[in-house]
Amino acid sequence: MRTSVLLFLTFSWLASLSFAGKEGLSDALKGTPPILGCWFWHESEFEPEGYRPYLDLIAEKSPFDILTTSLRVKDRELVDPETRSQVKEAVEYARSLGVGIALDLDVRLARGGFREKFPDEQQWMIRLRDVQLDELGRGEISIESAHLSDHYTHRTTPYIPLSGRVERIFLFERGPGGVLPGTVHEIDRKDCGVVAEGTDEVSIRVDLGKNEAGKTLCLAAGFEHFTPAVFAPHLLEYQEGLLELYGDLPLAGACKDEWGFPPDFKGCPDKNDYWYSTYRAEAYREEMDGRDLIRDFLLMTYGEEGKEAERVKAINHFMRMSYRRNGEIETHFYRATKKVFGQDALVATHPTWYPFPGVQEFKKNGLDWWIAKRDWAQTDESTPYSVRTSLAKKWGSRIWCNMYYSEDPEDYVREMWRGALSGGRINYHPPWPTTQTGSLMAGQKAVLGSDRMRGEVRVRLLDFISDTPLDCPVAVIFGHAAAMNWSHANYAETGVALADGFWRSGRPADLIPSSEIWNGSLRMGEDGRLRYGPQSYDVAVLINPEFEPAEAIPFLEGFSPERTTIFLLGDRTMDFEGHPTERLSQSWPKDRMVGSKEEALEEGLKRLREMGVASQSPATEVLKDFGYESAAPSRHGMARLIDGTHLFIHGEKSASGDRVASVFQVDGHEFQADFEGVLGVRFDNEGQVVALAAGGLKSFRSNNLTLALDKRLDFALKRNQRGEIEGIYYNESKAPPKEMEDLGGRWTWKQFPRTLATRPIKP
Repeated sequence: MRTSVLLFLTFSWLASLSFAGKEGLSDALKGTPPILGCWFWHESEFEPEGYRPYLDLIAEKSPFDILTTSLRVKDRELVDPETRSQVKEAVEYARSLGVGIALDLDVRLARGGFREKFPDEQQWMIRLRDVQLDELGRGEISIESAHLSDHYTHRTTPYIPLSGRVERIFLFERGPGGVLPGTVHEIDRKDCGVVAEGTDEVSIRVDLGKNEAGKTLCLAAGFEHFTPAVFAPHLLEYQEGLLELYGDLPLAGACKDEWGFPPDFKGCPDKNDYWYSTYRAEAYREEMDGRDLIRDFLLMTYGEEGKEAERVKAINHFMRMSYRRNGEIETHFYRATKKVFGQDALVATHPTWYPFPGVQEFKKNGLDWWIAKRDWAQTDESTPYSVRTSLAKKWGSRIWCNMYYSEDPEDYVREMWRGALSGGRINYHPPWPTTQTGSLMAGQKAVLGSDRMRGEVRVRLLDFISDTPLDCPVAVIFGHAAAMNWSHANYAETGVALADGFWRSGRPADLIPSSEIWNGSLRMGEDGRLRYGPQSYDVAVLINPEFEPAEAIPFLEGFSPERTTIFLLGDRTMDFEGHPTERLSQSWPKDRMVGSKEEALEEGLKRLREMGVASQSPATEVLKDFGYESAAPSRHGMARLIDGTHLFIHGEKSASGDRVASVFQVDGHEFQADFEGVLGVRFDNEGQVVALAAGGLKSFRSNNLTLALDKRLDFALKRNQRGEIEGIYYNESKAPPKEMEDLGGRWTWKQFPRTLATRPIKP
């Protein structure tokens, strides 16, 4: 016998009784993030209708709304007419299948076109190498060019060197503190033997006589590389031109992935390679009151006795220029995409290249992740969860989206459920490398197994009932300038380990650079609490504020501990310009100063307990990749979103979600539920359910809502501002289950991918 849906009188959602089928989809799901997958074009996609097999696979077996699509093919560029023609056909075919294409329109996929138009605006690298002259004042230096490549170039021409030249030659004496004062002299190239000056090598030989014996000879060699200079004056114009070239295609958006200077996978530990162009040198000269950039490279690399403050200033400004310029390029791409394709166009993908806020990113982009504007926060690979949630707050994004890949298709299940518990989703990159699967197509087909995609569909139900990200009561704020300044003892300290400590203790923390104070994003809310986007913080820890601009300090000192308690770890003795300042520790309240990360964690947790901040499920797993590791959530537990929505996630045993039947407590409200994998619920102040999402729901009972279904159902519902029910459900047939009709309101049918529709949920 059918058990009916019971609604208590206090459940006031019966205002509107109508059913919306597919025609109501856009209204019902407006503002929810799309489900993303990746598509990488190789030679096969350029065959006649070669785009069809992959698109047919996606349309049949996935719930993907948009494919972030990029060229990975030899000898083809975005500016080639043949490329545009084939892309046009593919976009139109994808659209006929209900799949959107967000095309990668980054200038690195049209480097040849840029060089043809602007041959003098290529990126240069300055490499400094030295030798100690022998007893006769003789010495040789040979510097080879770097051959650089990344995911944009591994199937086509890398960032090859195009030319090489002698830029400058220095002679100096060295002491224990670096270059000795007053000993730097420049050697004219006519006084040297230039042995080689070409694409692969620049070499010199000198014979300066016995008077120069034992001194240090340093060659600054310049190498031109096949990629636009980051500071090139026509770069933004060319970038917008690429977008306009494809502007009449019905694209869902555009992508810019891992932007920055060409990669350095070690972050240049010797600090003797610098990205350079005459345009950057001019910008540096203007910012630094006429200082010579190449001469300052010598100062930055070796240090000079008596010029320690000048070195601090030079490094700070040089690195901030990288941060600002790369952020400017990212922001221009975002705005130009909206201008060309409309305000609803998706801007993808992630600004994170090396997936850790460390030395590799400092050199590539100045760690500009927090100013690389996106619609939805986007990261990749093993980016720390504290960064993922932080970026969601920065962009007002209800979720973060991590482009994920692994060699093993089974690993995607773990990533999906970890993300569900921490407010995140996946952009599905095909398995890589293809050792297990044989090809990208076969790998993606394996990932799109029905159980995995049913789990994905269920997780996405949460997007319908809440527009806020994970509630993180703690902010870990690291000194951006100090982290990137290698003259400082705490170089490369970005606070990840401390943030991880809070995550492991069940109090998720957002990791935020102090530059977000500089630009006004991290601010004081109307309630007097530290605020970042939609997130207010109960506790914050400021790590290593050395070199912080003067205006940042009064801002942080202005918070009452009753609103936000801010602990200080480290000190500030110099400002951004290298000028000595009064120690910050002298004015900071002593009870809010900590001497170690362990003490910061202990005191922060103590303060959270005093404030009555409830814990969430601790992060019990570990992310370990690319030489770094950080904390990761498990695949089951409870989490809280900023708007009070509580998530109950269970995905340890089954890819589609584990079956759970239990009694739960949320803010003093008790309810019973029988579901699979996913349950999200939000109560109002009176204890009434105002939003509910569940995978495979069989039953739900609270003080104002009772549901008992004959068949398990994936669905979500919420009460809108008019007090009306809005809901979505996944079902094999379009007709709404009777239980949904009995609830009333407006319902939207979401059809399963065909592969899922053939596998009904077991009762």
